[in-house]
Amino acid sequence: MEVERRGCVIQLDSRVNPQGEEPVEKVKPFDIPKSLVWDAYLRVRSRKGAPGVDEESIERFEENLKGNLYKLWNRMSSGSYFPAPVRMVEIPKKTGGVRSLGIPTVSDRIAQTVVTMILEPILDPHFHEDSYGYRPGRSAIDAVGVARRRCWRYDWVLDLDVRSFFDRIDHGLLMRALRHHTQCPWVLLYVERWLKAPIQKPDGSLEARERGTPQGGVASPLLANLFLHYVFDVWMERNHPGIPFERFADDIVAHCQTERQARWLLDALRRRFSACGLELHPTKTRIVYCKDDDRRGRWEHESFEFLGYEFRPRRAKNRWGKYFVSFLPAVSPASAKSFRDTVRSWRLHLRSDKSLDDLSRMFGPVLRGWLNYFRHFYKSAMYPTLRMFDRVLMRWAMRKYKRLRRHRRRAMHWLGCVAGRDPGLFAHWRMGLVPAAG
Repeated sequence: MEVERRGCVIQLDSRVNPQGEEPVEKVKPFDIPKSLVWDAYLRVRSRKGAPGVDEESIERFEENLKGNLYKLWNRMSSGSYFPAPVRMVEIPKKTGGVRSLGIPTVSDRIAQTVVTMILEPILDPHFHEDSYGYRPGRSAIDAVGVARRRCWRYDWVLDLDVRSFFDRIDHGLLMRALRHHTQCPWVLLYVERWLKAPIQKPDGSLEARERGTPQGGVASPLLANLFLHYVFDVWMERNHPGIPFERFADDIVAHCQTERQARWLLDALRRRFSACGLELHPTKTRIVYCKDDDRRGRWEHESFEFLGYEFRPRRAKNRWGKYFVSFLPAVSPASAKSFRDTVRSWRLHLRSDKSLDDLSRMFGPVLRGWLNYFRHFYKSAMYPTLRMFDRVLMRWAMRKYKRLRRHRRRAMHWLGCVAGRDPGLFAHWRMGLVPAAG
């Protein structure tokens, strides 16, 4: 790849001296193509993102785009680039508590993207085939599908939860792993500087960072993948090649034949993670029994969540029309509740100044994204949430049209007629889930 080939070569630029007689060789310590910085900027712009500690947005950065990109390229090429502190933002978790995100500045996001574009083609071929997170050509749905099939073949699942993973990554071990794959000096230099960049707390104070990589940085997912590749993937392949697993970043499930094997693996993994500076969550890490019609007995845990899906015994129908119980994934209650909370936050019933077409343009993409992710497995579990969305639209219609006020059945019938005429307005209508009065 051209970027790989040119990424670490020192380049001499010939320029004419002030007298205009003989060329002067100007040495740049690092050869970083300007086109690579431009491509990185295009990626950052497409993802948008919040401002960092300098409060500079993408739009403000673009007011002097040529100058800002040239300054960043010049600093990175000369070795004088130092990242700004990372702005810490706390967001609530679905399960309670908060998650700390680190938001770099726009310039730092572009610089991290430059390094990621160099490292990704180098590192990705070495990653395990059952590692799915933040990799080109792989998705969370792929991981869920493989886990579904393996739950049919293996009776037990070890559901692993790494406590505060991104905050506890050992810098020394991470840099050692990175040096194993590249000796590019400017890549190693800037990754180390990003790891050591301080965090700016909401009160404005700065906190030095000796461990971890900020969740929210562009390079963090790739670096975290590299760290767990050696902490978990390679270790499992070397020591327990007969135990399959699926890993999406720090979300991991391993499949075992017996309860005894699952307990034995859990003890071994606790020691392994502890030796690498990590800790398995004592209550969220669980051994789960994949119960179905053919598996007798009961166990304390008979369900687990993985990437927004809940795996548990569910009623299914075989090819001959006979019903049975199978261990299957479907949208988790937490994921469904989160989407319903999002819909409520839109307060659609108060937007009577908008048309149904307006609502479709404003909120249809969010509904479509949620539906496209959870429709792959046991999609009937989504129906109660989709009916709730239709009830919200019904309230909007009752408020907007006088003839529908205080007539719930009439409003829902009207909505069903609209869905029949124009099913493309909302994604679930296109699936044939047309509102019905009831």
